[in-house]
Amino acid sequence: MISETEIHAAKILIVDDQEVNIQLLEHMLTAAKYTSIASTTDPYKVSELHRQHHYDLILLDLKMAGMDGFQVLEALKQIETDGYLSVLVVTANPDCKLRALQSGAKDFISKPFDMAEVLARVHNLLEVRLLHQQARNYAKAQEFRALHDPLTGLANRRLLLERVSQAIIHARRNTGIMAVVYLDLDGFREINNTLGHGAGDSLLKMVAARLIAAVRQEDTVARLGGDEFVIAMPHVNSIGGVALATDKVIKALSQPYKIQSSDVNVTASAGVGLYPIHGKDVKTLLKNADAALLEAKNANKNTYRISMRANA
Repeated sequence: MISETEIHAAKILIVDDQEVNIQLLEHMLTAAKYTSIASTTDPYKVSELHRQHHYDLILLDLKMAGMDGFQVLEALKQIETDGYLSVLVVTANPDCKLRALQSGAKDFISKPFDMAEVLARVHNLLEVRLLHQQARNYAKAQEFRALHDPLTGLANRRLLLERVSQAIIHARRNTGIMAVVYLDLDGFREINNTLGHGAGDSLLKMVAARLIAAVRQEDTVARLGGDEFVIAMPHVNSIGGVALATDKVIKALSQPYKIQSSDVNVTASAGVGLYPIHGKDVKTLLKNADAALLEAKNANKNTYRISMRANA
């Protein structure tokens, strides 16, 4: 639900080329305890103002010199791409009401103003607008949770598989290569056993932050669970470049961590798989990178191995 406090704090823009009309509407809204009211007499500025401030409601006069309200509505549609344009048009001409609604306005008020009607329509439109935003934000949060690890905020397995699949398709079309780096921490279990799971969670968050800082913006860092992470690297130029990037990641993760006022030393091992050399599909590529990780673990850890399996 939307509270009255939220409604009265919503951002309102009044657009009218007559200052007297703006002053009248401002007085009505202020008296009704609306606290965030802006105005302009220049219809050409409305789009940029809305782009900057994202108003919850625009009170728009239809008849203005130079640029009328219908033209303003068309310009605003380019900004409100989600399809919800919260505009309350103001008109002295009843014949314009239907056209205004067809142009995207959500409601209208007539001149001369009836204070009770203005306040009722403003309140109703703001409530609908805020409910719409609340629902959209909830949907985005649900989508984020479905695709990301709840502890670190990194991509989860589902999103990783989607990203790797897309990278493989792109590499196939462009006769290129892409890579996955499968890694985990050396001795993570001892951290949990000696310092507790809270310390282990803190360590995983720090590892996630270091991984993000160590890779390119176009790379995807995912946590599969426990201390297992995967980096998907699209648009790779050479095996040598992947090797250098992986070495950089391992060195970044091997620096001491400050946990519970103590320095904790943890290293990482990694296995690398490249499309199309070590797999032409997501499952094979990840399986071979995981096998290379095991080889790195068996080679004194704190290192990496590139898969020796040829697309098998």
